[in-house]
Amino acid sequence: MQLRYVFSELGNGLRRNLSMHIAVILTLFVSLTLVGLGVLFQLQADKAAAHWGSQLQIQVALCNAEDSNPACASEVTDAQRDAVTAVIDENPEAAGWDLETKEQAFAKVKELYGPEKFEGENAVLTAEDMPESLWVELEEPEEYQGIVSAVKGLDGVAGIRDMRRYIEPIVGTIDTLTKFSIATAAFLVVAALLLVANTIRLAAFARRKEIGIMRLVGASTLYIALPFLLEALVTALLGVLLATGALAAFMYFGIEQRGQDRLQFIPWIGMEQYVVAVVVIAVLGPLLTVLPTLVLTRKYLKV
Repeated sequence: MQLRYVFSELGNGLRRNLSMHIAVILTLFVSLTLVGLGVLFQLQADKAAAHWGSQLQIQVALCNAEDSNPACASEVTDAQRDAVTAVIDENPEAAGWDLETKEQAFAKVKELYGPEKFEGENAVLTAEDMPESLWVELEEPEEYQGIVSAVKGLDGVAGIRDMRRYIEPIVGTIDTLTKFSIATAAFLVVAALLLVANTIRLAAFARRKEIGIMRLVGASTLYIALPFLLEALVTALLGVLLATGALAAFMYFGIEQRGQDRLQFIPWIGMEQYVVAVVVIAVLGPLLTVLPTLVLTRKYLKV
């Protein structure tokens, strides 16, 4: 296979249909950016839910030795904790519970506000200052009054927090943004597929005589289609690079500069989640161009 010829045809194809390729790249750029934003929004909702609990959970805060709550005379004892969990196990509204230790609660606080505030001799808080908590999973999100009344007032219980009033508005907003991003991206993906089809059709029409000669001399379908596949790959890579840059700008200006500075109580996504979104669009981009090209070249390259 003469690679020099293939790359020469790649350059000619890109120049010949430059405006169409630019349209494909821009459409891919916008659609992949929206897909990436949808992934980031979903990961943000998951991170918030992991920190505060889901909409099917309530938090039973247990007494701490340093607690100023009048209901707490001292640190919760093992017997008191066992009595609370026994009440939870017997309640039909509860599907189960998980114990959050002092160390786990302290790790959440450090992740939210930054570990530098909680290190050294002048640390604002230590693990011993944090209370233990029981995260109670509900059978139904709206049926919780029974478990609240059963646990409230028990020895060793500092208070009960309905975490849904924290998480529901935030997760609801994020879910709406996620659905909007994915729905808009789906329309643009269809547009990108149509543009890819038109690009291949026009390119094949412009080279119809050359393709006919190559068929007569015995050139394989792969050899004829390879320039088209490389064109599709180039447009996909450019679209992915532009979308990656847009997501990086969103992470910097939207999350780091605005979100983390103004809303410090929210556990924000970071580099790990950004990498996940980039991997998703890096896989999706070539699939949206190369796969349709493989299918359509079999139709348009027949002479």
